Amino acid sequence: MEDLRRTRSGSMTEDNAFTLQDIKDAYVEWTEDGDDAWLRRIVKPFEVLFEPLPKVIVKDSAVDAICHGADLAAVGVHKIDASVQKDVLVALMTAKGEAIGVGTSKMAAAEVVSAKEGVAVSTDRVFMLVGTYPKMW
Repeated sequence: MEDLRRTRSGSMTEDNAFTLQDIKDAYVEWTEDGDDAWLRRIVKPFEVLFEPLPKVIVKDSAVDAICHGADLAAVGVHKIDASVQKDVLVALMTAKGEAIGVGTSKMAAAEVVSAKEGVAVSTDRVFMLVGTYPKMW
């Protein structure tokens, strides 16, 4: 192999990409002229990466426990996409739309809604820093 070019990653395509020179120019425009419009068009929130995944919205009281690596109990689910099936990759999100991490669903959405106990999502990877939400567990 002589060359490798990534044209897509998840829902992000090459059409949405910017060159390093674009990023540098946007940064210079912001620092020298105070105009951040171009930079804001280039830099996207981290949560954009989770758009293709079904979402599980976590209650505020359970967020810090997940940040410490705990699995998400059914009682800690605030809301869940109806499309969630057992053993699929899901995005764990706060009610404000902040990404907490990703995990594997251990119950289908219909089961989670009626469950009084049990693990709804096994936490695979945490991105949110510990202490971002208060410890309530």
